Amino acid sequence: MAYTVVSVFPKTVDTEEIRKDLRENGFDEANIIVSKSNVETGLDHYQEDEQTKGFFDYVFAHDAEMLDAYRKHSIGKNNVVVYTDDLEQATSAKSILNRNGALQVYRKQSEDHKDIPDGMTEEEYNGIIAKARHNIYFLGSERVYHSNIVKGMDDPMDDLGSKD
Repeated sequence: MAYTVVSVFPKTVDTEEIRKDLRENGFDEANIIVSKSNVETGLDHYQEDEQTKGFFDYVFAHDAEMLDAYRKHSIGKNNVVVYTDDLEQATSAKSILNRNGALQVYRKQSEDHKDIPDGMTEEEYNGIIAKARHNIYFLGSERVYHSNIVKGMDDPMDDLGSKD
């Protein structure tokens, strides 16, 4: 089974060194995605660009809690995503990412573990997702977050002030 390892790093981390470390440990350049966040300054509420939204929706399709956690922790930070062919490679990639300063993004501890794929512990699942790379859903090299605060009217109205 293929896996996707998603990690979050502070903006100040040298992602080229992380990429180099992964390559030196046998990971193919084509399976390493570095994505930097570009956020409008002075805003409190953000909306992802469509590519970023599609990636997170695809990767965390069955786990709304992890989806929300990774979305929130990724704003203004760097993401490094590694695609692997098996759980052993995924565990190795996660170890390398953690060694290079990956921030820990956790879901709340669950009692039934029903969302965790067979053969994985909850700790492993907090960064390794049992999903293969999908060419339609990928994280671009730069993510853009725009204000989701609407200024002015956003719904068309007729002459009497009623929505069409």
